[in-house]
Amino acid sequence: MTNSKLVTTPMPQQFKLSTSQAPKTNDDIIYMEGIPYANVVGSLMYVMVCIHPDIAHAVSLVSRFMANPGKAHWQALKWILRYIRGSLGRVLVYGGARNSRRTTVIEGFVDFDYAGCLDSRKSLTGFVFTAFDIAISWKASLQKVVALSTTEAEYISPIEVVKESLWLEGIAKELKIQNGVITVHCDTQSAIHLSKNYVHHERTKHIDIKLHFVRDLIGQGSVIVKKISTDHNPSDMITKALLSSKFFHSLDLIQLKDD
Repeated sequence: MTNSKLVTTPMPQQFKLSTSQAPKTNDDIIYMEGIPYANVVGSLMYVMVCIHPDIAHAVSLVSRFMANPGKAHWQALKWILRYIRGSLGRVLVYGGARNSRRTTVIEGFVDFDYAGCLDSRKSLTGFVFTAFDIAISWKASLQKVVALSTTEAEYISPIEVVKESLWLEGIAKELKIQNGVITVHCDTQSAIHLSKNYVHHERTKHIDIKLHFVRDLIGQGSVIVKKISTDHNPSDMITKALLSSKFFHSLDLIQLKDD
């Protein structure tokens, strides 16, 4: 891939990947046996965890087919490599509080991709936590249950985010860099109302009771959930195939390296 053509998005919308694209003919099976698919996915996971939150969605997608990848999956994987090659100059820059435009040190942002998995129809949850406006924790993973509506998917999304926020809050207090609770930003107003207002309980009786612990934490003041515009929600880049440069500039999650 050294001389491959560069691309500007981690995963374009033309890739509709599913298990039905697994190799079916003997020629395809033999071809894929010589492809180091699992090795490349593992390498990309390392890059995603350490420095590239922008490929979290793409890596989450291609990693679902490691058991039996097909040519379509391999093409998508090579596309990510082309994107990585074109973004080698982007690195996480930790500038400290002097570059912060916010009053709180640690903040969380959550978003989802409703029924994004073509096989299971499960939704994808993505979140980003920032410290001094720079990403310190991020994740993209399928939800454990199938959501029946976009509101329900967005309601399930904060579960992992709240657990992460409690852990980060403990670290922040131990380091004495933040005494207040962590604010989690969500771009869906209905999900925020659902997490706060018990009136909506009649419409969500089928949701597992363990998912309602977010309500208790919000009621106790352990977590604050606020509305944020999609245009300013950096976690949107983790749950969408297309990546816009506006997220790089909104929170400076990734800046161009100064050569």
